[in-house]
Amino acid sequence: MTESPVLKKSPLHERHVALGAKFAEFGGWEMPLEYGGVVAEHTAVRTSVGVFDVSHLGKATVKGAGAAAYVNSCLTNDLGKITPGQAQYTLCCTDTGGVVDDLIAYLHADDDVFLIPNAANTAEVVRLLQAQAPEGVVVTNTHDDYAILAVQGHDSDEVVAAIGLPTGHDYMSFAVADYSGTPVVVCRTGYTGERGYELVVPNEAAVAVFDALMAAGEQYGIVPAGLGARDTLRTEMGYPLHGQDISPDITPVQARSGWAVGWKKEHFWGDEALRTEKAAGPAKILRGLRAVGRGIPRPHMTVADSSGAALGEVTSGTFSPTLKKGIALALLDASVKEGDEVAVDIRGRQEPFEVVKPPFVTVNVRES
Repeated sequence: MTESPVLKKSPLHERHVALGAKFAEFGGWEMPLEYGGVVAEHTAVRTSVGVFDVSHLGKATVKGAGAAAYVNSCLTNDLGKITPGQAQYTLCCTDTGGVVDDLIAYLHADDDVFLIPNAANTAEVVRLLQAQAPEGVVVTNTHDDYAILAVQGHDSDEVVAAIGLPTGHDYMSFAVADYSGTPVVVCRTGYTGERGYELVVPNEAAVAVFDALMAAGEQYGIVPAGLGARDTLRTEMGYPLHGQDISPDITPVQARSGWAVGWKKEHFWGDEALRTEKAAGPAKILRGLRAVGRGIPRPHMTVADSSGAALGEVTSGTFSPTLKKGIALALLDASVKEGDEVAVDIRGRQEPFEVVKPPFVTVNVRES
């Protein structure tokens, strides 16, 4: 009998157990799926504030003379458009244009870039970067060295400031602050659409920072939120999930993520394939679907036109706690346009959906 692999645990695992979390496997990690219910946690983030443990996310450093230039020659977005103290969403692509992973690059200096890939893809992203690194550039997997806490919601500034960390900096920028002698990176980023911060904390300080956040947030009704709510929140925003909405088989052009590609750069991994696809136009495009009736879509459900001809399939689908109806992202034939009505096969029933442009809910992550 083959033994199940041992799942990694967050440094906050015992805190989650004490809070009554239900756990699930995410990228080789045992992480909280929910505590008191996905809808309640989702609503808390949309109306006040929640804190997520996302320590399963990867961490890697690229250091040495020319580190930033090297990263810029590999990943899709143009790192030259930001300055030290800023972060950037970017993609690591294959030669054929598929997506190995999407990640955030933190530019500390020309010789120091910190990367946050997805949990399951960290080792591969690090391997690829190490394989082509020029002399003097060192790529290090630091996945197990840091916890990441995401404080999300319109009361996030008050909570983060209450424990002595900086707030109010621009969207996609970060500050390095001291917390009881430990350096903490405080970045104005998140995966929920709400105003918020992601804190990169050395493991040894994770429990103290989490406890302080929960205590400071008590007056604002802060709740611990699991990855179930994180998924419904990101789906409402139309944010892609690697392995579903983007993948080695789904390119940035198809996923409408071309804004994260530095088309004017001389080179990045997959550039030739992506330029060719962009010029020709993709055969499939990721679209938003909003239920006309009561149907709740799920990944891999077939999407068809009024005559029953298949148009594609759902990549991400869920019940929207904010809209109180089903929503989805779906990879569809390029002939499908916004405003069209399509049918999703939900357990043999053809449920009507309208094709819409995400996000499904109105928030402004940059200003809210």
